[in-house]
Amino acid sequence: MNPIVKFFRTKIYTALFLLGFMLFIGVFGYKFLSNYSWIDAVYMTVITMTTVGFGEVVPLDEQSKVFTIFLILTSVVIVGYALSIITEYILSKNNIDDLKRKRMQKEIDSFKNHVVICGYGRNGKQAVRKLLAHKKSFVVIEKNKDMEERLQLDNVPYVIGNANEDEVLLLAGIDRASSFISALPNDADNLFVVLSTRQINKDINIISRASNESSYDKLKFAGANNVILPDKIGGDHMASLVVVPGLMEFIDNLSIVGKSNINIEEVAVEKLLRDEFTKTIKDLDLRRKTGVTVIGYKDQNGDYIVNPEADLDLAPNSKIIVLGRPEQIQALNSIYNIE
Repeated sequence: MNPIVKFFRTKIYTALFLLGFMLFIGVFGYKFLSNYSWIDAVYMTVITMTTVGFGEVVPLDEQSKVFTIFLILTSVVIVGYALSIITEYILSKNNIDDLKRKRMQKEIDSFKNHVVICGYGRNGKQAVRKLLAHKKSFVVIEKNKDMEERLQLDNVPYVIGNANEDEVLLLAGIDRASSFISALPNDADNLFVVLSTRQINKDINIISRASNESSYDKLKFAGANNVILPDKIGGDHMASLVVVPGLMEFIDNLSIVGKSNINIEEVAVEKLLRDEFTKTIKDLDLRRKTGVTVIGYKDQNGDYIVNPEADLDLAPNSKIIVLGRPEQIQALNSIYNIE
């Protein structure tokens, strides 16, 4: 908890205790000094502490008047103190929230080549978990302000606003981002956001969610590099568990979700080249150095080769896909300083 908030809450608890204590003294004082009923004693105490100016339930004797004077003077101080603390706490809490947003915006402004995720629903949260596992910087855009507390609890950098507005996209650093994930539940919203994003950043990699297959071509035309149909993928996966259950269970175990159980990694060739003699996959000798196995190769044109030959020449701007146990992947990242 923020120390300032904690400080004010302590003072509020003190003020509430004093108010309760004065209420207790007033009720018992009127009960036994003026022989009031319990209801009349509570009533007299409340109107005295709040100084509303109502008349007495019954005329007061001298002893009760002295007690009332004491109660009024004490209540003015305590009630005034309590009101000032509560007001100050409310104003300070608003200021603290503003400071948090400004601090977060300053952090977001420092991001470059990050990922912007639009929507913090089921798909958005899954994307966040995977990016956290790979230690990728990202920003979430969420329209629903009620989700702000959830985002804060998850310690997620975020911008509250409508992604259909260019100003909100720019606050998330869309002009400096390397990738954009549109995970909104409505295809029309995804289409508009993808179009706006592509206009702002011509080179960004855009991945969009789609609910209907009819939206696939429209999103691609709007500028999405990839369009994911969660329902279709889910159906295919379930059918595959019937047709080839063993294979699917093995693939499911190739996890890239957790913090310490990553089994697959994609690495740019330039990060692996240490000297001019390294020209092929065999020259990298990754199996001996780290234990990982090269299972795929993506050339400079974006074409994939599954299970490439050891003597395959490594071209600039290409990537290799490796498979290994978590400790082997960590060894690869450590040896070659891969972040």
